[in-house]
Amino acid sequence: MKKHRGIVWFRQDLRLHDNEALTDALKCVEEVIPIYIFDERVFRGETRFNFARTGKYRAKFIIESVEDLRRNLRRHGSELLVRVGKPEEILFDLAREAKSSWVFCNRERTLDEIRVQDALERKLWSIGQEVRFSRGKMLYYTQDLPFPVTHTPDIFTSFRKEVEKIVPVRKPLPVPEDFGRYTMEVEPGDMPVLLDFGLEDFVPDERAVIQFTGGETAGLRRLHYYIWESEQILHYKETRDSLLGGDFSSKFSAWLSQGCLSPKMIYHEIKRFESERKSNKSTYWLFFELLWRDFFRLMGKKHENNIFLKGGTKQQVNPDLTDNYDLLNLWIEGRTGLPFIDANMRELAYTGYMSNRGRQNVASFLVKDLGVNWQMGAAYFESLLIDYDPCSNYGNWNYIAGVGSDPREDRYFNILSQAKRYDPKGAYIKHWLPELQAVSETKIHQPDTLTEAEQYASKVMIGADYPKAMIDPARWG
Repeated sequence: MKKHRGIVWFRQDLRLHDNEALTDALKCVEEVIPIYIFDERVFRGETRFNFARTGKYRAKFIIESVEDLRRNLRRHGSELLVRVGKPEEILFDLAREAKSSWVFCNRERTLDEIRVQDALERKLWSIGQEVRFSRGKMLYYTQDLPFPVTHTPDIFTSFRKEVEKIVPVRKPLPVPEDFGRYTMEVEPGDMPVLLDFGLEDFVPDERAVIQFTGGETAGLRRLHYYIWESEQILHYKETRDSLLGGDFSSKFSAWLSQGCLSPKMIYHEIKRFESERKSNKSTYWLFFELLWRDFFRLMGKKHENNIFLKGGTKQQVNPDLTDNYDLLNLWIEGRTGLPFIDANMRELAYTGYMSNRGRQNVASFLVKDLGVNWQMGAAYFESLLIDYDPCSNYGNWNYIAGVGSDPREDRYFNILSQAKRYDPKGAYIKHWLPELQAVSETKIHQPDTLTEAEQYASKVMIGADYPKAMIDPARWG
């Protein structure tokens, strides 16, 4: 027999399709009360290195995603309550007022989210209510894996070999047909704007690879475009490391990070495309990237808070890395004098996005060439990235810094050779560094080598219009 009321707390699962918490609630209660809470500690707080925890790009994307969720719920005769504050307090008050039986939500696995979950559970127990947790972030269900979470292989290749051909990916849950009745007479709440979080509004930069719009509607549109309309999925493996243009990679990460797209939905769309149209290495490779997302999330579950600590999952601190804010700021501002690094960092600063190839290079440069504590770079990414996900972000930084899941002892990126390989004519560099627009293709990666006459001809004075290189490129050969 169904209980009277239940609260569905949307978190990083801002969608109606494949939403286990929502589906579970509709099976268990007669009336569902959906709510999203902008946690003031997340949207107004700072990282340990004094960056905003949620910068303007991601904040805008999340606001758009919540707006879209509210519209979609209203189309089904339901409503989305929107609040700003501490979730454990707001949900407790709502549960007491609504006389609900449960709060349904997706379980999160990183420290700050766990603290909120635990505090909410304690409060609800005091009035005889409970939290019912569901899953929503991963491709695989942990109970389907051939090992317990604590025994997850620490090397990606080992993990992949154990799961990809053995463990089935469950089909995504459909959008519910019946959302039940909704009788709560409470104010839905106004949607916040960036200024409410102390963030400046902005006009999206025209140079961005695409204009990200938050929400399930936009996410599903992107999924359909990339796989079915453009068939760009057929070229993914060959183009994924490109730097300019909207179609060289899927760009699903932003919608995945907020749960606007289900990874299971993406997987089954890939398999349907392979069945109905074509299968190749590229279609497999997109699935391969979804495997990486699951792997990093499992590393977060297995190693818990260690992914955020200086020693990483290996718990091996590199004493040579320092908290050097002067070097960090030059890196952040794109003033290192290394055009490939600076172009990537300026793209991030102006758009909240950077390609995976760029992320690996700038991270390697900060840690391996400048000797700066990797946690500082990870915290900056946490603030700026539109597609920030705790486990993926910190897992990748662990990986690059040599304190995470990497079979190679000292992974190092030769910035000059990477630049020449992935931006051979400097088109990407010139896109983001207009001061180097007139520099020749032969000198674009090493403007330090411009003669005085060449500097005049290129209308750029090294040391004035563009900085001298912090690191002598000769070290990379």
